[in-house]
Amino acid sequence: MNLTVTGEPVIVHEDTVVNVGIDLRPGTLTLTQNGKDFAAYHALVQFASVHENPWAAQEVKFSAKGPDGKSVGLTVDLLNDACDGPRAGVPATIWKVVALAATSAGDVGITYAPPGRA
Repeated sequence: MNLTVTGEPVIVHEDTVVNVGIDLRPGTLTLTQNGKDFAAYHALVQFASVHENPWAAQEVKFSAKGPDGKSVGLTVDLLNDACDGPRAGVPATIWKVVALAATSAGDVGITYAPPGRA
């Protein structure tokens, strides 16, 4: 590998964002928008921790197949306009998707050590 690196990586703790993707079993979640049904097959949930506050879910980006069989993206904003709490009217099933993502991120048991430091 022809690469050199200088410096030390530092995480900005003021606004840390983590995206958690989960695959959804086909046929288990249908999103309806403007009278059209979309079969969701993947969800990418964005969590953020601002100024070291507890993690909050900001949005869910769904990948889904439309009635014509083409893939589309649908985004659900989870924070209210002031960004200080959950958005009213978000269906309970969307919050279940958020909970599944949060649980999978904590339950998969990922551990990591850089090569040579295990």
